[in-house]
Amino acid sequence: MEYDFRRIEKDWQKKWIDAKVYKVSNDTTKPKYYVLDMFPYPSGAGLHVGHPLGYIASDIFSRYKRLKGYNVLHPMGYDAFGLPAEQYAIEHGIHPAVSTDQNIKNFRSQLDNIGFCYDWDREVKTSDSNYYKWTQWIFLQLFKSWYNRKTQKAESIDGLIKIFETEGNGNNVCPGDKSISFSAEEWKAFDEKRREDILMEYRLSFCGYGEVNWCEALGTVLANDEVVNGVSERGGYPVVKKKLRQWYLRITEYADRLLTGLDKIEFSEAMKEMQTNWIGKSYGAEITFNIVNGESSIVNGASIDDSRLTVYTTRPDTIFGVDFMVIAPEHDLIEKITSADQKQAVEEYVTYVKSRSDRERQAEKKITGAFTGAYAVNPFNGKQIPIWISEYVLIGYGTGAIMAVPCGDERDFKFAQHFNIPITNIIGSHFDGIEANATKDALLENSDFLNGVKMRDAMDIVITKLEEMSIGKRQTNYRMRDAAFSRQRYWGEPFPIVWKDGIAHPLPENELPVLLPEMDKIKNGPEGEGPLANLTEWKNYNGGVREVNTMPGYAGSSWYFLRYMDPENNQEFCSRKASDYWGQVDLYIGGTEHAVGHLLYSRMWTKVLFDLGLIGHEEPYKKLVNQGMIQGSSRFVYRVHGSNKFVSHGLKGEYQVDAIHVDVNIVDGVELDTEAFKQWKNAEFGDAEFILEGDKYICGVEVEKMSKSKFNTVNPDYLVDKYGADTFRMYEMFLGPVEMSKPWDTKGIEGVHRFLRKFWRLFVDENKGLIVTNDAPTDAEWKVLYKAAKKIEEDTEKFSFNTAVSTFMIAVNELGDLKCHKKAILEKLLIALTPYAPHIAEELWHMIGNEGYILDAGYPPIEIKYLVETAKAYPVAINGKTRTELTIALDATQQQVEEMVMADDIVKKWLEGKAPKKVIYVKNKMINVVM
Repeated sequence: MEYDFRRIEKDWQKKWIDAKVYKVSNDTTKPKYYVLDMFPYPSGAGLHVGHPLGYIASDIFSRYKRLKGYNVLHPMGYDAFGLPAEQYAIEHGIHPAVSTDQNIKNFRSQLDNIGFCYDWDREVKTSDSNYYKWTQWIFLQLFKSWYNRKTQKAESIDGLIKIFETEGNGNNVCPGDKSISFSAEEWKAFDEKRREDILMEYRLSFCGYGEVNWCEALGTVLANDEVVNGVSERGGYPVVKKKLRQWYLRITEYADRLLTGLDKIEFSEAMKEMQTNWIGKSYGAEITFNIVNGESSIVNGASIDDSRLTVYTTRPDTIFGVDFMVIAPEHDLIEKITSADQKQAVEEYVTYVKSRSDRERQAEKKITGAFTGAYAVNPFNGKQIPIWISEYVLIGYGTGAIMAVPCGDERDFKFAQHFNIPITNIIGSHFDGIEANATKDALLENSDFLNGVKMRDAMDIVITKLEEMSIGKRQTNYRMRDAAFSRQRYWGEPFPIVWKDGIAHPLPENELPVLLPEMDKIKNGPEGEGPLANLTEWKNYNGGVREVNTMPGYAGSSWYFLRYMDPENNQEFCSRKASDYWGQVDLYIGGTEHAVGHLLYSRMWTKVLFDLGLIGHEEPYKKLVNQGMIQGSSRFVYRVHGSNKFVSHGLKGEYQVDAIHVDVNIVDGVELDTEAFKQWKNAEFGDAEFILEGDKYICGVEVEKMSKSKFNTVNPDYLVDKYGADTFRMYEMFLGPVEMSKPWDTKGIEGVHRFLRKFWRLFVDENKGLIVTNDAPTDAEWKVLYKAAKKIEEDTEKFSFNTAVSTFMIAVNELGDLKCHKKAILEKLLIALTPYAPHIAEELWHMIGNEGYILDAGYPPIEIKYLVETAKAYPVAINGKTRTELTIALDATQQQVEEMVMADDIVKKWLEGKAPKKVIYVKNKMINVVM
């Protein structure tokens, strides 16, 4: 009976589905364990072999925990809304709902083919109205809440209104427009529009105007990471900066809690650093400078309509080293302060910057800028400081303006050198004129009342003086900006908002969900609005106008882990009983591409729901494991320039060639199937001629990102059909540590397949059939089993799946050498293998006479007595040279060791009948016979 993996895997996959083996109950006395994969987008391209890496890792751990007695929640669903589906619909004339459903069916088929233990009864997809009803509901909770800085949590906006009615806002500084200030009497006198405008500046989800990355061709706003070199990552369309009305989430109010929360969760240090840097907390001062248009002194300078420039700095001690100001090209002051002779240069520069993303602007090493013609006045000595604009200053950070100190900041130094701006040295010998020095330990020079003061000590002195003069204040700042939460597109969650007379009215919760209306033809609305703006009948609602933007992709993925806990609940997003039982996700697995945005948004939403008493935990994920990327191993053929001849890799140096990517699926290792190549791409190379090495065409190899454009993707369906799902699962793990990136090489999968066949032969002989016996195992066999089981358990716990696979291979070899076919041994090894190769394990489990499913068997407890070493192998040296090896009991005496050594035939041969001078025995190390 041979190992018929195709039949075995299809049979068991059907049986598992029919019997609902993976169905999970919320009502159990078992301890819980929640394993979650990052929410996947169901792409039309389907899975390639790089995608399932994290899914296999989570599946192994889920099965392992179930064997350990846990009630394991391991769900799967789809992040189904978003721009890719909409763009595909526009380009191909297919409604996004149709293409998304097709993609999901394909995705599900591929996942089932690999044999994952998902509870499909809990499946969710963000484009399902039963799901996005609750996304809309959570949005309304954000809209109806504000962040109380005194209690450090979200609270009802109704409570804020009561505060305004009794004391105004003097004790609750506005987080939006900080200039808003009013008394209780003034609040009561405001009309409805003014009150609602003020409340909007406090709400956790709020509407405002802001600079966005606008892509006209795609008709939507793009996130910074969706813009590369001034064009959209998808399609390569031009992107410009544009001011649009947008919904935002006031995530900045949670900045400190997002920072401190990192100490309570198991993320890698690299991940914590990424999140910390993104939040970007810093301490310093805000300083206000008067602006003039003079050029030599305050006497000659005329003020520009009482204009003032406020900057944020972390180094107020360097106030006397400020040689120029730099403001963001989007700054509101630019038009007001730019002089006539600089107007054209400034306008041209602003136009250039509009095509650049924030990420590109920060990374750009080329120095660019334009002088406005205006000057700021140093409040301490009256020095006039030229005001420049440059792309390296972002409007969203601080005040959108910096004071530049070239002797202490490298970027400022290079800017000053490039534009020939004189540099003031305030740090004496610490500045060599060649590069800036950001020291805080120098004694200040050329710094008026700060001369001789250490820079660290000068910070507080300057801030105190600024506050005394009412021209500055101590300030804590964050790099993180409030999150844009609206998109000008169709395929997304509609907002439950109706606008009347400029006021945003939330819909009653009993009117949810606001269904996404059908659209036959998806096209942009007027003046940058989303496609929904074209639906006049839908848009006009109950005496007002519906919000025509839709929510971004991350809306549904910010809370999906909660819906999995209680997916059939029609009364609430998740019952408190269910969320209290499952609590945090114990293990979250996914790629680093979502390391910052998704995790921060999800963490914020969780904290808001916790603040409002809707759930009992404020961090969504207890432990995060980021899987590495499986890279493509590309193959190249070499066409002789200007011909249809293709030269093999080893001979290409003799010709002028063009390297061409070739489909890895028609290459065996590095050997090209030349006939398949001729038929490839609709026989584009049908007349190809080949210059071979011997009788083979050898391809070139390069490790690159796996993508369809490089023809280096491998479909897992093909590998599962050829080698089996169990082989595919184990090979993906065998490639290397799950957290590391590694190249794919199909050739290596055959070794893992041979291992599973060898494992099968411990149980089954191809001619005799089942050969498992009930004989009692020897101590040696027990030792092999428990040594392997212990190592596999330890490796699985620490996600070292590749070394666990190696341990299985070693154990099977050792049991094969011992000719062990004993049920007592093999049965336990079978259970340990189950998380890694569930199909073969289930088949053999039943073949050897067991009832029920192997996942319910329980992980084999380790019997330590078989792992306690009673003897040790010692190298035996004759005059310092190792000649043999002896296994000696750990408690042997010197005399017993000498007797064993003298009785050994090899030692006797070297002694040649002579007595040794002495026998040196170093316990646990070595034996040396001195002649």
